Amino acid sequence: MSEVVNLTKELITRPSITTDDAGCQRLIAERLRRAGFACEHLRFGEVDNLWATHGAGAATLVLLGHTDVVPPGPREAWASDPFVPEVRDGLLYGRGAADMKGSVAAFVIALERFVARHPDHRGRVALLLTSDEEGDAVDGVRKVADLFRERGERIDWCITGEPSSKAKLGDLLRVGRRGTLSATLTVRGIQGHVAYPEKARNPIHQAMPALAELAARRWDDGYETFPPTSLQISNINAGTGANNVIPGELRVLFNLRYNPNWRAVQLEQECETVLRAHGLEFEVQWHRGGEPFHTPEGPLRAAARDVLEKFGGGAPEESTGGGTSDARFIAPLGTQCIEIGPVNASIHKVDEHVAVADLERLPDLYLELIEKVLA
Repeated sequence: MSEVVNLTKELITRPSITTDDAGCQRLIAERLRRAGFACEHLRFGEVDNLWATHGAGAATLVLLGHTDVVPPGPREAWASDPFVPEVRDGLLYGRGAADMKGSVAAFVIALERFVARHPDHRGRVALLLTSDEEGDAVDGVRKVADLFRERGERIDWCITGEPSSKAKLGDLLRVGRRGTLSATLTVRGIQGHVAYPEKARNPIHQAMPALAELAARRWDDGYETFPPTSLQISNINAGTGANNVIPGELRVLFNLRYNPNWRAVQLEQECETVLRAHGLEFEVQWHRGGEPFHTPEGPLRAAARDVLEKFGGGAPEESTGGGTSDARFIAPLGTQCIEIGPVNASIHKVDEHVAVADLERLPDLYLELIEKVLA
């Protein structure tokens, strides 16, 4: 097995389910220190974060990733133990193989090779890892970004190794992400007997027109490569379990995925205006998961396009789709952010895997991109 496959396997054997890093970052830090990197372990709460840097100067390029993985689910559903990596038919199986221990291993090897080739490179190259990307993302990169603001740390460019490719390595370049805003809405009524509705106030009946209006609203027509903003209701709960009782309270969960036409505070105000217009007695708790970001045309996108065209055999699709990533916390620092990684077809699934051939090409892909930006 190649160096990158062996390192990926070493990482997979560590069951680093969010937020437990299980020693992954210490292993990586030991390697990078030997290569001349300065490594700083930043622990917030139960979350481990690693900040490793090499070089100095005004310009900083960061490789961003995470060492935590989602739970594997029932072990018996897997063809092999999710934390015992196994190669079968040209595929490396194991939890985190694609999301994203393969990319993390490729980052490490690319950085080692880069500083060996260019010991006096211009600017600064860095690796930032967290063990809380798959979880609440409170004490991970979000907290590190706050620390960077206090320190005055400048990050010019960021490459996230999230699995972004669709069918083959390099066929997609992520140049932005939508924002995410979640709400827990409580609508209060008056409980009573269904035979005497005049003595009660049904929060379900009251809320339905407002919820229908929010769900049907066309918030915008999109933004450049971003799709239109979308509101999706994910859960509605009310009642005592009896069919003859009007409930006294309704609880609704919904989420907005939004483009740069909006900021979270604006969407919160718009939603609450609709709820008030329908005369609801309500409370709403908002969770701002992250604002949208978009990297315009510039040196980073141009370099990534050139590299991916070479490795993928054609011009990559440039997209802002998908969910969220930790780049949403780095972009507000004034950083240009892109995402490049392996095929994402098996992520979060039973028998997660990455093609060995793709994994073996990843270090060269990242190395060439680093060289185009910094060397």
